[in-house]
Parts: sequence; C-alpha cells; structure tokens
Amino acid sequence: MAATSIFVNFPTTDLERSKAFYTALGFTINPLFTDDNAACVVLEDNIYFMVLTKEYLGTFTDKQIIDPKTQAQMSIALSRDSRDEVDAALERGLAAGGSEPREAQDYGFMYSRDLDDPDGNNLSFLYMDPKAAEQGPEAYMAGQGADAPATA
Repeated sequence: MAATSIFVNFPTTDLERSKAFYTALGFTINPLFTDDNAACVVLEDNIYFMVLTKEYLGTFTDKQIIDPKTQAQMSIALSRDSRDEVDAALERGLAAGGSEPREAQDYGFMYSRDLDDPDGNNLSFLYMDPKAAEQGPEAYMAGQGADAPATA
C-alpha cells in the first residue's frame, strides 16, 4: 500500500499573501499544483496545505465556507524539535503578517504557541519532551514530582 498523503484545505482571501506567509515559515510551494485558485504548500513528503481562494474552496463542498478570522473550524498542530524552534517559527510567522491570538501555553512537558495566518487560519507550533511523548504526560509529570495539567 502506498503511503497516505495528507492534504489540509483551507481558505484565503489573498493567495499571493498566503504563499508569501507560508514560504516565510520555511515551507515550499509546489508549482505543479498551484494556479490562480490554489497554492500547494509542501510541509514535507506526503503532508500539504492546499490554500484555496474562498470561491474555489466553495466548489468542493455544499457547506458554507467559514470566516477563519471569526470562526474556528480546525487548528493544525505542527511539532518542532525544541522550545527555541517553536519561538523561531512564531517570530517568522509574525514578521510575515501572522498574529498570535493567545499567550504561549507551557505545560511543563509540552510548550506550544498559536499562530494565525493573515486570513485567521490557526496553526499551533509545539514542542513535547520526548520522554513525555513516550511515557504519556501523567507518568512523565509524576516522575518530575508534579501533576500533569488537564489537556483537551
């Protein structure tokens, strides 16, 4: 069986601005699947964001396309290898026109920061201690002498 590819589709009101934003975060654009209606943002092998004009996204569904500045349909979490890499991703995104909708979340075993792209689509960049990922947060925090905070 071939590897599963993941395509996350979401709207934009300004395709060129979106392409500039996502390339500023260090991702690339696949020109073979990019035109005036859509941009294929390559996160890594088999993982892509399809940033689509709102009108074009509407051709794929009979449902109303939400306004991501005022409504949340999803939040995409992207892991990083350290807290510093989380902070660096946010700095690049903020410099490229994104916004940080809330303060950093520090759970001891996990550190995350949210970044809204210029259209309001939400990304979370997070670092989780590898031992916490292996053991689970409660066991990890118990080993640290602390209670794990509740997670969603």
